[in-house]
Amino acid sequence: MLTKSLLSLPAECSTRDVAQALGLAVRSVQLMVDQGDLEAWKTPGGHRRISRASVERWVARCRQEGPAAEARAGVGTPAAAAGAAAPEAPPAVGGASQAARRAQVLLIEDSAHFQNLVRLLVAHNFPGIDLHVAEDGIVGLAMAGALRPDVLLVDILLPGIDGAALIARLRSHPQFERSRLIVLTSLDEEQRSAYAYALAGLPVVHKPRMVEDLPVLLREALHA
Repeated sequence: MLTKSLLSLPAECSTRDVAQALGLAVRSVQLMVDQGDLEAWKTPGGHRRISRASVERWVARCRQEGPAAEARAGVGTPAAAAGAAAPEAPPAVGGASQAARRAQVLLIEDSAHFQNLVRLLVAHNFPGIDLHVAEDGIVGLAMAGALRPDVLLVDILLPGIDGAALIARLRSHPQFERSRLIVLTSLDEEQRSAYAYALAGLPVVHKPRMVEDLPVLLREALHA
């Protein structure tokens, strides 16, 4: 069923219309258009228009993919990243003792390049943890609820749910109060000032320095 905000969209929407209906930043919608997730064109006056039908298809696809997200998201241990047949499943809640439990890390990142880079860094520096990957904010939120990970690595600019809005939601929910958050971003300090409300007090990894900074911050988070 479509939400009231989606039903109120015109057949041809502006970028801002779609952002408001989905609760995303305008920049996130622009990225979704650039990636081909939404059907868009330019008017003779140079204004971008987005098909409401493509927005509805995108929302429906996200909802369908949500329950199967973990199965398709490259879940896994370092062995899985190296091509093992099946990743190790996380322990059941209330099962094995905390001491025997493998640490769970959830990466919410839409870039395949940075997904692979994080996998390599984790495999090299933290062979004892399980890394799970979600490609957008909606799937990421669903996986976070199911996994209750020890550490969340969250990109600011995400399709599905704007990364800053996702971070704010995670920080305010008691379910995730024990999860440590690390923010990943390609934005410089000036550009990410618009997200200061969500990022206050959180460690931030600037993607050009990911190789140097992420292992240090992840180690601190795992031992906090």
